[in-house]
Amino acid sequence: MFPQSGKSLVFDNFPDPTNTWEIIETIGKGTYGKVYKVLSKVDGSKAAVKILDPIHDIDEEIEAEYNILKALSDHANVVKFYGMFYKKDIKCGDQLWLVLELCNGGSVTDLAKSMLKRGERMDEAIIAFILHQALMGLQHLHVNHTIHRDVKGNNILLTTHGGIKLVDFGVSAQLTNTRLRRNTSVGTPFWMAPEVIACEQQLDSTYDARCDVWSLGITAIELGDGDPPLSELHPMRALFKIPRNPPPTLQQPELWSDDFNDFISQCLIKDFELRPNVLDLLQHIFIKQTVSREKMLQKQLIELIDLNQQIGVIEKTSHHGKTDRSRDSNDRHERIHTKKGSNVKTELDEGDDLAALEVLDEDSVTDQLQDRYGRDQIYTYVGDILIAVNPFHQMQIYASQTVVLSFKLMAR
Repeated sequence: MFPQSGKSLVFDNFPDPTNTWEIIETIGKGTYGKVYKVLSKVDGSKAAVKILDPIHDIDEEIEAEYNILKALSDHANVVKFYGMFYKKDIKCGDQLWLVLELCNGGSVTDLAKSMLKRGERMDEAIIAFILHQALMGLQHLHVNHTIHRDVKGNNILLTTHGGIKLVDFGVSAQLTNTRLRRNTSVGTPFWMAPEVIACEQQLDSTYDARCDVWSLGITAIELGDGDPPLSELHPMRALFKIPRNPPPTLQQPELWSDDFNDFISQCLIKDFELRPNVLDLLQHIFIKQTVSREKMLQKQLIELIDLNQQIGVIEKTSHHGKTDRSRDSNDRHERIHTKKGSNVKTELDEGDDLAALEVLDEDSVTDQLQDRYGRDQIYTYVGDILIAVNPFHQMQIYASQTVVLSFKLMAR
């Protein structure tokens, strides 16, 4: 089904997009480039194009996305793929064009946030419908031995006809008979499963397609609360906490049904060997409530998308020229792909938490502690853990009354 792995794409083999597609407007920003709305010069149809720079982007991620889209986009819940194009441009730089189905209803994250901003919550039946469709898309991937590895609300897009599509397969991975598990730590921090995070520090750790189930559980919370758990933290600190914290829940579980809470708890079982797979979750009572109600729920979803777009147009008009304050928040929700020896953050500002390091291993912790010790910074946080290094000399960092009190407490 897939082209032979290990052979890089020959970009020159792809057609030039200039004769086929015309860019109309910018519609978004992906992980590795902008996304535009384009018009077909052949039949007048519209599509979306993700424009990538093959010089600076990660070639293997482009290849992974191309292979998966080419092989698996024939499903109602996976974005349709119209082809790859290569535009040579000596002046501005060469470009790869991934032309995809236009999902102009926005993401499910946008919809949930917009409703909460208006003081409304998304109805549970609509959430169940969205999750059901996402599960169907994931089942299609998993049956074809592919893990998405970046399931989140921004990667579940809506069409104006109420379609629900999985997108962004740049970090997806194929499983083979000889490699039924993976061991690469990749994804967007707040949605990453504990077993995926563990692969960064433990070389013998592996995971399987059930990491997508964890991410979908986090997405379910996102649809209810507007943000994933720990979103107020630095992404690297969130990575530190996810494996150590108990499974997250909705902020106010009592406001939601027992079935919804149970669905989330099933998705967020920390031991992935005990976590249900996608097929199991399709039989969950929360998901099965959508059966025989699909047309009605799809109609309700279309109405919500319509309303959201109307409000969006009004807000764009009223905020014309103002800075987009949501940009910082969105930037913190970008994915990471950690690799040994890659260019990652290895230094911290004074007072920072070691959990903010992009590589948190024995060498990086030792180097940081040694550096701070040399600057008489004897206290260092790693998440919720405080490390104290004995300075072996007097330091004027405590008032005399603090020292006396400490001796009194020790004497007791």
